[in-house]
Amino acid sequence: MPSSIQLFLLLATTLYQAIATGLDHWHQKPPGVRVDMGGYSLHTYCLGQGGPTVVLDHSLGGVEGYFLIDEIAKLTRVFIYDRAGYGWSDSSPKRRSSQSIVDELDRLLIQAKVEPPYILVGDSFGSYNMRLYAHQFPEKVVGLVLTDGLHEAGMLKMPLALQVLKFFFLSGFVMSTVGSLLGIVRLLGTIGMFELLKPELRRCSGRSRQRVKRSFYRPQHWITMGRELWNLDQSGLEVQRAQDLGDLPIVSIKAGTFFKRSPWTFYMPIQAADTLRETMHGELLGLSTNCTQLLAKHSSHFVWVDEPEVILAAIRQLLG
Repeated sequence: MPSSIQLFLLLATTLYQAIATGLDHWHQKPPGVRVDMGGYSLHTYCLGQGGPTVVLDHSLGGVEGYFLIDEIAKLTRVFIYDRAGYGWSDSSPKRRSSQSIVDELDRLLIQAKVEPPYILVGDSFGSYNMRLYAHQFPEKVVGLVLTDGLHEAGMLKMPLALQVLKFFFLSGFVMSTVGSLLGIVRLLGTIGMFELLKPELRRCSGRSRQRVKRSFYRPQHWITMGRELWNLDQSGLEVQRAQDLGDLPIVSIKAGTFFKRSPWTFYMPIQAADTLRETMHGELLGLSTNCTQLLAKHSSHFVWVDEPEVILAAIRQLLG
């Protein structure tokens, strides 16, 4: 039986979550605008001038574009959006696979009056979505950046150790959903646990970190991560249509490793993950007759935080 102290702590954290969520809604207005998509709204944020417009799509569970939007806006106009279920966007009733996401994104760009041409930047899972968009709407796209991108040739044939890791993450999302409901995730974020797990975050502005953390504090963020991971194989099957992008200029950024070795990653099959990445990056280079690779030697999979200057270099290359 739980003790009275345990019940008090549970009640206190739940109350903390409810109050903090209410204050978030009152004080933390979205930096951009919310666009009605017919029964639900998606949040968009544009900065900068000129063209072509850089369109960013984030990793699975990520809203990392906030870390780099100010720097990209110094080069050209940049458009980021919170995929349905993340950030200031509502959840979508549609399947969370790449085809649904691409259809949503194109509708969103039209309704937000963001005119092509576009340079697409896809991070991790976002590389699936941006690649499929480039295939589906080639007349709108003049360049593509894949940040430590995925390729279905590897993802659909993952070794057993990585399949187990995938379902370990899925169970973690369930626990994190409960933790966000109880206010535990918010409490960990407030005391700096995110920065302890990923010290490179301290290089990012406090404002951008707060915008990213806010999404992780919400249960729908973790539920959406689970939905996207559950449909990851479906996304891989959908993106198989996008094998030949002609002579589209592509810059594929390859990180030094998937996970940096640390006390937090000692249990992960890092060698197996890196072997899989070698296969995927070889396939990515064959997507176009005009594909080049940039190395982010000191990065883990999270290039946006570890070596954001490499992403800026890739965008400059395509703008040039």
